[in-house]
Formats: sequence, structure tokens, C-alpha cells
Amino acid sequence: MSGTTELCLGDLGERGIQQNMLRPRYGGTDGFGDDSALLHKANTLRDYVATTDSCPTPLVNLLDEPDLYHSGWLLATINLSDLAAAGAEPLGLVVNYTLPKTTTVREFERLLDGVDACCAAHGTAVVGGDIRDGEVAQLTATAIGRCAPGSRLRRSRARAGDRLLLVGSPGYLWAAALVKAGQACLPAPVWDEVWQRACRPMAQLKAGQLLAGSGLARAAMDVSDGLFATVRTLGEANDLGAVITGEFELDEPVAEVAAQSGLRPFDLAQTWGDWGLVVAVRAADTGLAMKIIRDEGIPAQDIGVLTDEKRLILGAENAPWQGVAQERFSASSWHGGGDLSTLIAEVLGTPRR
Repeated sequence: MSGTTELCLGDLGERGIQQNMLRPRYGGTDGFGDDSALLHKANTLRDYVATTDSCPTPLVNLLDEPDLYHSGWLLATINLSDLAAAGAEPLGLVVNYTLPKTTTVREFERLLDGVDACCAAHGTAVVGGDIRDGEVAQLTATAIGRCAPGSRLRRSRARAGDRLLLVGSPGYLWAAALVKAGQACLPAPVWDEVWQRACRPMAQLKAGQLLAGSGLARAAMDVSDGLFATVRTLGEANDLGAVITGEFELDEPVAEVAAQSGLRPFDLAQTWGDWGLVVAVRAADTGLAMKIIRDEGIPAQDIGVLTDEKRLILGAENAPWQGVAQERFSASSWHGGGDLSTLIAEVLGTPRR
């Protein structure tokens, strides 16, 4: 970084920070760049992994009355999702809360309720943490997990010709945004389902563990910054490109919102906020991998293939994929603010009617 010390982090962007500052220092660490870090790999019955993440303001707080319950739930999901991408079983969550002194007891209780409820839904719990006062709320957590020795999934180790599977049901968060913005309308019971799914995203822990334990997954990453950013990062980690089909399946209520809003299913599928997984599997293992996941009631679909050509291509027309990415230290980084209609236009583009 000689000669660039006067630059700001915003000049580099998240990818520039990773490549130019962090990789030269830590690139030799086993698993550098993965969703989680390997803590222990001695001759024991388990490998232990850890991950840490902070929580931005949830989009649902912009869509409705702000509630720290949503922040608590999201904080836990963000960290547990990284364990899912490693194929790990969660052992517990360590939390760190910086909160203004003006935070009410009720607000703090809602934060705790959200974290605890999300942990319980994922079969784990808060096991420790720290709290301090500060002018601005900052919520972070560290998730600890374990997996069988040598089975931890990484972003690397994929090969050209591997198929890419999308695990989970995408589009619920931004479908909720479209309904709140008046661009679509759903019957009350259906809307309640969409809203609850948007407020309480689930990490794909079961799917990650199944794929890691079966040895079918070659690489994996959770969809935290959008499908485009995920596929791009997986490609870069393996020195590969990808061809993405552009034909995506959505759950019925999300597909209905897309249709009413003049959007393609792909427009909602490539968004962020639903915490699915993208997994690379050998072409010959695609059917078996999807069967194992679907037998557990977890949606999975084949979305494309990794290629030697280091480009991201979308659809049968072989057009370059210029996708949606929530990249930190950039103009697209989500900080929890902004006008809803502007955000929808930035993330979903212009409706196609």
C-alpha cells in the first residue's frame, strides 16, 4: 500500500481493503477470506470455528415502527449464517452491545428478546458478552461452532464445471418492501407470512451441516450482500467465473409480488436479506445434493455453473451480469437509512411491464 496511505477506506471499497490491506497481512492464515475461522484442528473429534459480525439497522425498521427486537434477531442470524456456510453446528453466541444511556429498559428487553428468540429457533443460546454505553448503538456478536475434522466448508476448493445451488427461499425482505411501498398487495394472511419471513430470516444451518457431512459440497458462502456479490466472491476465491441461468423459482407469495410489481423472479432472487447459501457441487452430485436438502423441507435450486472464463454471465443471451451488491465502504453499503422508493429503485431497478 506504499503511496496510498492518504487514501480513505471509502476510496478503496470493501474488495480493495480485502485485497490491498488485509490479504498482505493475513493471507497466509488457513482459511483467510472464508465466512468463519478455524480455531482448532488437532487430533480431536471436532474442529471448532468462530465468526464475528456487526448488525446494521434492519430494513424492516425502515418499513415499520422501529423495534430493537428485529435488530436482535438479525444480529444472531447474521452470525449463525456464517456458521451455516461452514457446515458447522452452533455452540453459542457471545454478544457485545454498545448502547446510548437514553435506551429505555423496554427497548433493551426487546433487543434481548430478539437475540434469544433467534438463538432458540436455531438450537443455540447466548453464552456470554459485554455491554457498555456510547453515543451510537453498535451491536456485534461472535458465534462459535463445531464440525467434524476436515469437513468445514470454505469459499475455495470449487472447480470449473461445478454447479451452483441456491439454498433457501430468496426475495421475502424486498417483497415486503414492495408491499409497504404500495407496489403490490397481498391478502392479509399471506401478507402476515411475508412480513414474518422478512422480519425473522433463518440461517441455513441444517443444509450446511448436511452438505458438509455428506462431502457433497466443494465450497459454500452465505448470501449476505446479494447473490451477485456472493457468486463474484466465490469465483474470485477459486479463480473462476460463472454462468448464471437467470431462471429462478420463488415461493408463491414472493412470485406474486414480483408479478404485480412488473419484476422478473430473478430481480427479487438476487437481492440480499434472506440469508440463503450458495453451494458449489460436482455436476454429477447435483441431483443427490438437492434431494438431501429438499428431503428436509429446505428449498434448493440449480442456478448455474462455474467456468474457467473469469466473467460473470447471465442468461441464455450470454450478457455480462451487472448485479446488485451491498458492498461495505461503498455507495451501495446499507446503513439503515434513505427514502424507501429510492432504495427500491437502487436495489430492484426499473419495473418491466
